[in-house]
Amino acid sequence: MNALAGGGSFVTLPALIAAGVPSVPANASSTVALYPGGLASAWTYHERAEALLGGEHAHVCGVALRHLLAVTLVGGLAGSILLLSTPAAAFDRILPWLLLAATLAIAFARRISLSPHGQRRGQRRGQRRMPASLVLGLQFALGVYGGYFGGAVGLMMVAAWGLMGEHDIKALNAPRTLMVSGANTIAVLAFVIAGAVRWPETLAVLVGGAAGGYGGARLGRIVPARVTRVMVICWTAGMTALFFIRAYLPSG
Repeated sequence: MNALAGGGSFVTLPALIAAGVPSVPANASSTVALYPGGLASAWTYHERAEALLGGEHAHVCGVALRHLLAVTLVGGLAGSILLLSTPAAAFDRILPWLLLAATLAIAFARRISLSPHGQRRGQRRGQRRMPASLVLGLQFALGVYGGYFGGAVGLMMVAAWGLMGEHDIKALNAPRTLMVSGANTIAVLAFVIAGAVRWPETLAVLVGGAAGGYGGARLGRIVPARVTRVMVICWTAGMTALFFIRAYLPSG
């Protein structure tokens, strides 16, 4: 799923919970298991990201990338600590809403960021962009979400930036990857240091994810992108519904 359209946590997280891992350690373990794959994707853009960070005029929505990265890292740390502090029973009730947010992002975020309306807004703003405090505040919130759960956070960032005036989506790939990798790196370090990772299950998922990434890349050459997108949305919507049932309907 990650290789084809994103949403891999909709497979790894349910699999870990089904294997008997409590939801909070399962979420932390899922983040760690998917991290190498995300890092491999980030390597594709590393030269572009390094050039952006080193440039005088590197910015998104009028804010320097260095500042965006700093608040993303702080947000990622805050989100990971918040997850580790959340009682399991509370997280079980929060989780379906997080899955719903990620499902909506997978289904609609790219459409929002590519919409003609969003592009016209960005063009009209031109020199007058959103206040830097608003951009940084929203980026911090996205960093918190990335550290706490992280599903489809990259799509959420691109959609948010598009609504705030950035409409060159291709140019946002490197900043998006940089921000997501930063939030994930901080979260992974926090989870490992806190001892929240269930390593036997995590390593099994990691190996499966690596094999799936290879197979997904090959499958992507055969299956039309629209078909894979529909399949992913159906899967994520189904998983979200199951987790709502698990959290809010009495068992037995």
